[in-house]
Amino acid sequence: MRIKTRSTAPVTTIALLPALLLAAVGCSSADSPASGKVPDPKGSAVAPAPGAPGASASGSAAPGAAPVGLERAALVQGDLPGYQVSAQGKNPNAPDGQPQADKKACQPLADIMGDKPDPAARETVNRGIGSQKQVGLAVSASVSSYSEGDAKRLVSRLRDAVAACGTGFAATVEKQTGSYRDVKAVPYRTAADESVSWTTVAAAGGVSAQVHLVVAREGDTVVRLMALNVTGAGQQATVPQEVADKQLEKVAKAG
Repeated sequence: MRIKTRSTAPVTTIALLPALLLAAVGCSSADSPASGKVPDPKGSAVAPAPGAPGASASGSAAPGAAPVGLERAALVQGDLPGYQVSAQGKNPNAPDGQPQADKKACQPLADIMGDKPDPAARETVNRGIGSQKQVGLAVSASVSSYSEGDAKRLVSRLRDAVAACGTGFAATVEKQTGSYRDVKAVPYRTAADESVSWTTVAAAGGVSAQVHLVVAREGDTVVRLMALNVTGAGQQATVPQEVADKQLEKVAKAG
């Protein structure tokens, strides 16, 4: 699946949005994933062993791969009718690492935009999801393993940060800076042990996009979902309920 966008935003601007959404943006195109194969996080297609996406043909995990249990918890093509799911990596122009906020209280919100939900994550598996129902809707879904204490602290810190950072903050990664304004808690139903949901407007280089984020904890596993509409800055985006429900269902079964 090629990574391309229908947005006119510069790649550097899109990169200042949640970097992992770049894979999801690719899924919002008309491309179809290769039949019978799932792209690995580095962008090369590998045929997964039955029941273990990303595993080698011999059934053992590929070098550097996440634990099989975490891979089984991640979404794959076919899980969600009406959506394309990709394990392809980020656009190579996207910055790596965890963004640094200009306000200490807002650092958890900056972290959540990075390669993993926060530095305490042990392993993270990422997916890009493109809607075939709503043109331009791109969703990033990730599943991360933690100690249960760290997972609980992450959700607590996010709630505090959403409450403290309503007027917004700036975040920098690899010398690229973007702003996140109008941070607002919004209700969102999940079947997880606990969750937090909010919206924000991400902006850089004169281009902006509304982003919706949901972070849910199920035991020691954290699901991070981020959505935006790449067709225009004025387009609101919401993480589809069926995406959240299916992702949490797979987490529960894998656990």
